[in-house]
Amino acid sequence: MKLVNKVILLLLVTCQCAWSQPAFDTANELYRKGDFAKAAEAYESLLKTGKESAEVYFNLANAYYKQNKVAPAIYNYEKALLLDPNDAEIKNNLSFAQKMQIDEIKEVKNVGLQNWVRQITLVVHYNTWAMIAVGFSTLFLLLFLGYYFTASTLFKRIFFGGMLLVLLFLLLSILAAVFERGIYQSERPAIVFSASVGVKSEPSQNVEDAFVLHEGTKVHVVESLDDWRKIELPDGNQGWISHEAIRELK
Repeated sequence: MKLVNKVILLLLVTCQCAWSQPAFDTANELYRKGDFAKAAEAYESLLKTGKESAEVYFNLANAYYKQNKVAPAIYNYEKALLLDPNDAEIKNNLSFAQKMQIDEIKEVKNVGLQNWVRQITLVVHYNTWAMIAVGFSTLFLLLFLGYYFTASTLFKRIFFGGMLLVLLFLLLSILAAVFERGIYQSERPAIVFSASVGVKSEPSQNVEDAFVLHEGTKVHVVESLDDWRKIELPDGNQGWISHEAIRELK
């Protein structure tokens, strides 16, 4: 019975892949022809089928960018970066899309040990830190084998010293992966989709706007209350906004 279930699952996956590739090619062809609106619809339809990838989000963002749709473009570039955080082309196109934003919010750099550690761990994705840890584990094993099998006292000292050094880097890379993953899971980034929306000091429509945000601006959700979301900007300002005005990335 288990074998039958596995065969059925394999057939379903195969069928989905066989269907999604022509759909992706069709969307790409629409984009090449300059029909960006239909191309965006085709990419969106592809995502609804579960065909989620950095490439699909990236192409969808490009299609929206060509239509000067700021929020959808930035949103999908950010989605692509979540799946492929080290892609230089995605980062470059995102920077171009962000130039269409109205809001210019300067990021306030936090000081302290945690911020210093974050600047280091943020260099690569937590999955990359995990791969680095695997690499150091392999190197540690090779050094251990060298230490175990060599008869030379000098080489034993060299291998042993190398093992200690690699062990240190192994532990640091594991800690970096755990630290970065913890921050990734705690963060709730979102993109403002409303053309213009007032941010309140309290979760109530009866309160005057503390400030106004425009489409494409990236915020971080720090709290939820009914239909309201408390957001924080890179400059440290906080306020309450309707959940309908933003779209969370995760």
